[in-house]
Amino acid sequence: MNNTTHAERRRAAGLAVALAMVSALACAPAQAQSTSKEQSAMNQQNAALSARQQAMGPIAALAATGDIKRLGPALEQGLDAGLTVNEAKEILVQVYAYAGFPRSLNALGELMKVVEARRARGVADPEGRAPSHPAPTGDALLTAGTANQTKLSGAPVKGPLFEFAPSIDAYLKTHLFGDIFERDNLDWQSREIATVSMLAALEGVESQLKSHVKIALNTGLSRGQLEQLADVLAQRVGADAGRRAQAAVAEGTGAK
Repeated sequence: MNNTTHAERRRAAGLAVALAMVSALACAPAQAQSTSKEQSAMNQQNAALSARQQAMGPIAALAATGDIKRLGPALEQGLDAGLTVNEAKEILVQVYAYAGFPRSLNALGELMKVVEARRARGVADPEGRAPSHPAPTGDALLTAGTANQTKLSGAPVKGPLFEFAPSIDAYLKTHLFGDIFERDNLDWQSREIATVSMLAALEGVESQLKSHVKIALNTGLSRGQLEQLADVLAQRVGADAGRRAQAAVAEGTGAK
C-alpha cells in the first residue's frame, strides 16, 4: 500500500512538472512579444534625431523668418549632414505655405548660390530623387489631400472656421496636403520637422504650432525627438523659437 502510494505520488509530481513546463512554453511567446513591443516603444522614445534631421530645423526656421544671412551656413551644414539638393529644395518650397512666397523664393535663391559655390569648390552634392509620381488633379487631388490631412491629424479636420471660410479649407486639402504632401521625395516626418521649426520661429502662431506637434507625433516622431528639436532651435535659431517649441511639445504630450 505504501509502495503504491509512493509511486502514485511520484507520477503526480512528474505530471505537475510537465504541465508547468508546457504552461511556461505557451506563455513565453506572448511574454516575448509583449517585451519586444515595450522595448520597441522605449527605443523609439529614446531615439535621437539624426544629424540630417537636426539640420532641417534651422534651415526651415531661418528661411521662414527671412534670415538669409544665417540661412547660407545652415544650408551648408545640412548638405554636409547628408541632405540632398532636392530635399533642401522641398523644405524651402514648403516654406511658402507657412511664411509666403517671398520668403520661399529668397531662400531658394540662397540655396542655388550655396550649391553653385560648393560645386565651384569641388563639392559634388547628390541631387537626390524626384517625386515618384505626379500629384493628382481635380477631384482626385481633393480626395488625396483630404486623406493625407485626415491620416496626419488622426481624424477628419472640421470646424466653424472652415465653415465660415470654406475656400481656405479647400486650399489646405488640395494644395498643402495634396500638392505638397503628395510629393514623396521628402518623407512626412521630415516635412513635420520643417513645419514645427517654421512655426516655432514665427510669432503669434502658437495654435498652429501645437496642432503640428500633434501631427508630428502621428508621423512617428517621439516626444524626446521633438524636445531635441526644440533644443536645436534654441541653440541655432534663437531662444524664443526654442521656448515656443518646447512649450508646444510639453502641452502636446502632457509632459510637465
